[in-house]
Amino acid sequence: MTRPLETRPARPTRLARPDRSTPSPITRALAALGWLGLPLIALPGTAAAQAATQLERVEVIGVSPLPGQGIDRNILPYSTQVLKRDAIDGAQAVNQTDYLNRRVVGVQVNEIQGSPFQGDLTYRGFRASPLLGAGQGLSVYLDGVRINEPFGDVVNFDLIPEFAINTLSLVPGANPAFGLNSLGGALAYTTHDGRSAPGFRADLSAGSFGRKRADLSYGRSDDSGWHQYVAVTGFDEDGWRDHSDGKLGQFFGKLGHDDGTTSWSLGALYAQSNLVGNGLLPAYTIDDGALVKDLYFSRRESVYTFPDQTRNKLGQLSFNGQHAIDANSSLAALLYVRKSSRSTINGDEAEEEPDDPGDPNAAFNNTATTQTGYGAALSYSRVSGAHQWQVGASVDRSRVEYSQYEQEGFFTDRRGVIPAPGEDRELSANVEGRSTHYGVYATDTWQVAPRTHVTGTARYNHSTVSNQLTTRDDDTGIIEDKPNERFSYNSVNPALGIAHRLGEAATTPTLFANVARNTRVPTVIELGCADPDEPCRLPAGLQADPYLKQVKSTTVEAGLRWPLAPGMRFNLAAFRTDNKDDILFRSTSVTGQLGYFANFPKTRNQGVDTEFAVTHGAFDVGIGYSFLKATYEANGVLRQGERNVTITPGTRIAGLPRHTLKLAVDWRVGDGLTVGSDLQAVTSRGVSGNEDGLLEDPEVGEDPEYKRVRLPGYAIVNLRASWKPSAQWELYANVNNVFDRRHETFGALAETMFDASGNYTGEEADALFVAPGTPRAVFVGLRYRF
Repeated sequence: MTRPLETRPARPTRLARPDRSTPSPITRALAALGWLGLPLIALPGTAAAQAATQLERVEVIGVSPLPGQGIDRNILPYSTQVLKRDAIDGAQAVNQTDYLNRRVVGVQVNEIQGSPFQGDLTYRGFRASPLLGAGQGLSVYLDGVRINEPFGDVVNFDLIPEFAINTLSLVPGANPAFGLNSLGGALAYTTHDGRSAPGFRADLSAGSFGRKRADLSYGRSDDSGWHQYVAVTGFDEDGWRDHSDGKLGQFFGKLGHDDGTTSWSLGALYAQSNLVGNGLLPAYTIDDGALVKDLYFSRRESVYTFPDQTRNKLGQLSFNGQHAIDANSSLAALLYVRKSSRSTINGDEAEEEPDDPGDPNAAFNNTATTQTGYGAALSYSRVSGAHQWQVGASVDRSRVEYSQYEQEGFFTDRRGVIPAPGEDRELSANVEGRSTHYGVYATDTWQVAPRTHVTGTARYNHSTVSNQLTTRDDDTGIIEDKPNERFSYNSVNPALGIAHRLGEAATTPTLFANVARNTRVPTVIELGCADPDEPCRLPAGLQADPYLKQVKSTTVEAGLRWPLAPGMRFNLAAFRTDNKDDILFRSTSVTGQLGYFANFPKTRNQGVDTEFAVTHGAFDVGIGYSFLKATYEANGVLRQGERNVTITPGTRIAGLPRHTLKLAVDWRVGDGLTVGSDLQAVTSRGVSGNEDGLLEDPEVGEDPEYKRVRLPGYAIVNLRASWKPSAQWELYANVNNVFDRRHETFGALAETMFDASGNYTGEEADALFVAPGTPRAVFVGLRYRF
């Protein structure tokens, strides 16, 4: 069933905007609370009676990638979210990015690529994405190793050993202790060992889209302190969209020893994937301001062009060690080496329209990337009276080689691209780069009063980035070697915050406030396309280019943590992050199609995150709400798709919903049976390329015709059930998107050369492209623990 399009030329309009009398997705989601079973819970009842006997829980987390002794998260001056393995398994999500999307406040996942392991994740509007050229604002760590890839800071979620993950911590804001790129926050994964996951574990599942997955692990430890752990994962699917099959395999192993004073572990990771992400699909063509339904409404499983294949391969070795010097101090160390390769095959439209009908009308593009990273970190932590402090240092080095090739091709009847006979592929760009990052930091949490803690952090960073570029001249076709480039960056980033507990009772709230600053160094892809006199098409053209400033982000956050009763909590955080010299893709003119990366004076992400969770009898209930306002705060012209968008202060950043509601309920029925449901509801979101309210760039001398387009909001409901006939066995089933809600997670204005039936026309037409959301899916699985 398709949704109608409403247009209101006299005022800004929305795609499929509901009538005023129709409840919004958030309103419908709140009404669904009754269906989810919330009225069954009498909140004040037994929870208050248990308060006198249940001790307050203390949860220790790390305040840097090397956690050291850790610290009670309740005394930190910022909000944190810690996810445990059992909770992730119980939610029965597709994978861990899907779990974050369903349960974690402030997180969104856009299905821009279409593959479940290529999600474009945002937290408070900051991205951790596999998309090359996307502005990355989250740092991601695995056992202390930063896994943002050197080329573009991208994050390959398909290479994270999900079944081996023990905990996942999400730390918000521009926290300097987590190093470069932690502008909006940091994700820190820790893996199992033979002590935390003893015995044999298996998880087998299958279901819709031909999806099959197998996870196996074995762990053991002995009284002498040795422990071993190994985990493997295999995944295969046909995909729900055409030509979107994918597969991956992962191996993770860990060997370690702990004698009570000194502990160490050696971790090995090998992963490879072959995934297809077919991207956006034209939903409407634009004809004199009118929107006409296109390929998406004919068949949402369609793809625009193919192939769109990405092959990743990774090998990683890491050594973690910790030594307790005495009862109050410890030393931690990390050594690692990572080597990865990435190759892509893309079928796209030709750069130039063919002169004759028999000329090539498509392009067959290939890229190849190899990356090697290695580094070390050392930290010393100590408890000294009222102070709990940590100092540390890190060094990270990398080598990158990236090559891009182009080959003329033809479209098939199904919009596939095949190379043109007799045409060889040609090198269009090559870069060899090196980077070195040094960091020194210190952090201290000081108990200034019995219920008051002040935390201060400072970090110094020094980075160098060097590139050797080779490109093909667009006019002459000659391969040119550009001069070697070398850029240096320095920064000192501080943070200061306070946490104050209002009373002695375990159920009194804690107020907190924090201000922090961090930086992001430009990546090779940005430095290689930063000259307005030599513009390029992202990401094809790389040039020898001017210096780009590093991004400086300052976060101010305040809120409260309130343990209302045992098993019941409420959290609230209000935040604002100002990004100075943000790096965006800008146009050379308001009529051209070329652009370059440049520092944009200021952008801003601000909002509120709230969370309420309660366990009462046989029920677990969680409710999360996020408000986000992400805006540009300066004047400029940005290149967005095929449009040059005029930006003014207050213009909203596209692709981010303002309101998000997440609900989850689980009911332990009895005799090992548990049933549950979760719901995600978002309001409408803007379309990339329509930020200024225009669908098309006006011709010279024409008055602009304003029409604002927004993707409609939606609510997705998922159901799940599990049965444990014994302590070792568990059967489970889940239905995702129960009502088969047609929805779109991202939209952009671009151009299409196909009609609504998918036939090649040879004529460019302005269009609205969307990222289709996954339809209804059913999966069943079996878990075994021994």
